Amino acid sequence: MSRKYEFISKEQSSHIIKQFITPTVSKRMNKYLAKRVKDISIKRSSDINAIFEQMSDSGGFVSKDLADGLHIMCDMVNDKQCFKFVSFVGAVVSTGLRGIIKDMIRLKVFDAVITTCGALDHDIAKTYSNYYEGDFRLDDKKLAASKIHRLGNVLVPMDSYGPLIESKMQKFLDNTYSEGKKELATYEICEMLGKNLNNNSSFLYWASRNNTPVFVPGIMDGAVGSQIWLFAQKHRDFKVNLIKDSDKLSDLVFDAKRSGALMIGGGISKHHTLWWNQFRGGLDYAVYMTTAPEYDGSLSGALVREAISWGKVKARARQTTVHGEATALLPFLFAAMLKKLNL
Repeated sequence: MSRKYEFISKEQSSHIIKQFITPTVSKRMNKYLAKRVKDISIKRSSDINAIFEQMSDSGGFVSKDLADGLHIMCDMVNDKQCFKFVSFVGAVVSTGLRGIIKDMIRLKVFDAVITTCGALDHDIAKTYSNYYEGDFRLDDKKLAASKIHRLGNVLVPMDSYGPLIESKMQKFLDNTYSEGKKELATYEICEMLGKNLNNNSSFLYWASRNNTPVFVPGIMDGAVGSQIWLFAQKHRDFKVNLIKDSDKLSDLVFDAKRSGALMIGGGISKHHTLWWNQFRGGLDYAVYMTTAPEYDGSLSGALVREAISWGKVKARARQTTVHGEATALLPFLFAAMLKKLNL
């Protein structure tokens, strides 16, 4: 059986469309379609902030988040009543990103640091020795036979890590103990390390020089922590006082009129930053860089906005999550900050 098709006129078609696009629907469309996507155009004369401004209007995908991160960071730094945290994972200190972290602390961009024991390990090791470029695909059995550790595509000679950190830490702890200091918070241990390292390349040195406290909630999880434990075997009255860390952090967050944070990577350093700020109603500014996926429910994969539901970030906070690898993104973000803020 053949079918007969009836064609409607242009006027009828327009009438049908208008039935669907009611004033309410039209209002919603105007709300969602308020900002058009613009193409990025880069010339020889383009400076980094002009590029970031174009990224802000580019629509997708991570470039917009990175540009938002720059605006949030600049507003946070300019807010003189905001107490500013930076948190980072230890692994990035094994790379050249250590230099940017050091410079951010040297320039007093942040008021407090929260990190991992690995960050202390790498800062000490790189102060006295060198790490080397490698490859993710190197043969780990051959590296082990050659007494070389691999951290991603960074190579760490064995003698530049464990034995070196043991030698330095035992010396530093002996000196500290002989001064009558037998119970230290982690921020006091970090201050002691910075003073002993006394090297411009060290982020711990600049933190101690600028009186910027460095907190390490998982201090026993690394070479520095193991050396503290070994020292305590012979000095049973030597202790790490984590309660003193908590007292210091509580004073900082409760005294802050506003607070903000740049969180580089997840794990304990990110969570400790969020955790303490919940006691003052949450962060007012938050920028988080991560490569972790959200779907596995991990802390590292959780977007900043998830922390709003826990009271760790304020509902009205300026916040964004930037998906990407920090060693590739942070140099550009910091360069733009330097120029925009005239640091």
